[in-house]
Amino acid sequence: MTAKTRPGNILFVTLDQCAASVLDGPLAAHVPTPNIDRLAASGTVFRNHFTVTVPCGPARASLLTGLYAMNHRAIRNGAPLARHHATVATEARRAGYEPLLFGYTDIAPDPDGMDPEDPDLHVYEGVAPGFREVVEMQMEAGREWPAHLRARGYDVHLRADGWPSYYVPGGNGGPRDAAIFAAEDSDTAYLTDRTLVAMDLRRDFGPWFAHLAYIRPHPPLLAPAPWNRLIDPAALPLPERAAPDHPFVGAWFSRPTNSSLYHGHDGDNRAITDAMTRDLTAVYLGLVAEVDHHLGRVLDWLDHTGQAESTLVVLTADHGEMLGAKYMWGKESVFSPAYHVPLILRVPGAERGRAVTAITESTDVAPTILDWIGRAAPPAMDGRSLLPFARGTAPEDWRDAAFAEADFGHPRERTRFMEHLALTENTATAAILREARWRYVHFGGGVPPMLFDLEADPHETTDLAPDPAHAAELSRLRAKLIDRMTERRDRRLTGLAQGA
Repeated sequence: MTAKTRPGNILFVTLDQCAASVLDGPLAAHVPTPNIDRLAASGTVFRNHFTVTVPCGPARASLLTGLYAMNHRAIRNGAPLARHHATVATEARRAGYEPLLFGYTDIAPDPDGMDPEDPDLHVYEGVAPGFREVVEMQMEAGREWPAHLRARGYDVHLRADGWPSYYVPGGNGGPRDAAIFAAEDSDTAYLTDRTLVAMDLRRDFGPWFAHLAYIRPHPPLLAPAPWNRLIDPAALPLPERAAPDHPFVGAWFSRPTNSSLYHGHDGDNRAITDAMTRDLTAVYLGLVAEVDHHLGRVLDWLDHTGQAESTLVVLTADHGEMLGAKYMWGKESVFSPAYHVPLILRVPGAERGRAVTAITESTDVAPTILDWIGRAAPPAMDGRSLLPFARGTAPEDWRDAAFAEADFGHPRERTRFMEHLALTENTATAAILREARWRYVHFGGGVPPMLFDLEADPHETTDLAPDPAHAAELSRLRAKLIDRMTERRDRRLTGLAQGA
């Protein structure tokens, strides 16, 4: 496919750890997102979109390969992605695109054939196959943005407490105190600056594919002025704190966790007060607003250069954020806020301002991009193209439930879930099936399941699984979950029939 026959450009934007509720839920009224709003008004919003796994590495592996975690097996941060798996980038190259990465993909490389001392094996924030890294923005092993800060005169060093100096607020050290760097030097501003410079030249050389991966609003919850105090904490609603009486909840709180939520957090999530919850949420929303501001610069660039009508824009997040619901923060959970994520598509030529309520999954994003550039998704991909929805012709046989997984084990250390629930590395797992009304969570290792009626209990506070009155529903959903997993086992070669 030549540049003249390629259909146009692809701008694939991800936010990290962005809950759907901040753009299309109870928090949306409290955070200004004029640029995401204008993208939604000119595109299609998917209101029931879910990541198929957590945390960052596995979620991005599914997003980029179109595979469920049970098929790609990069099931935790640092678990390698086998090199035989196609990605949206490797397939786009077959259509003549050079997928450019501005940010990060959190994909650990396949170690087969690599020397154990290869530095790429010592970090999990690697580049997914098929992408050309233009701007490096790794959070833990990153060098480019800290070097920028140092060049700008900031004190950049690793503190005695293990925190980089630039992630520690000034002032009295509270989470709403401003970062030591100015807004024009933030990680979000830096990434956008570098992206616009790099892309402005490339627009003259035919259709392009840019994956712009913002780190924010991922913790540490710290923002530069004015974003740190943009949102009034007093106006924010508190999350639902009630949690079901279930062993998973006990395991979640059995050890301190999320110490990187903000500088000074001791990991005791249940000790986070109402006032601190509102403060942390306000900073989180301020970081979302900051991303929105800089995304507006990119959308303006598309408009001013005449490329908006020839560019497919995809905006989503790798996974969600609990934001204090059930006193949990982060994404290492089985409850809905960790899985419900935003998705907006702006498809050239499609009707504007459309909203879709059908259940969609993060595995659908890669097939959608490939469909738009005229490539059929590989048979192994578990997702399906969403272009028909954007064009007003929803498929009649669309799925009626989202599937998701989470792995809570580790090969080298006993996690709190393994320890508290007496599980092994391979049994510390969960599989989730979510319909419009019912949400079923199946645990490995004999841990009892959970069942929620989302119509009566949208915040998942009451586990109905032990109730005999719901035994039939539990059995139906368990069978449906098994069917989904059986149907979608690795399909890379099963469509072939060799021999006589």
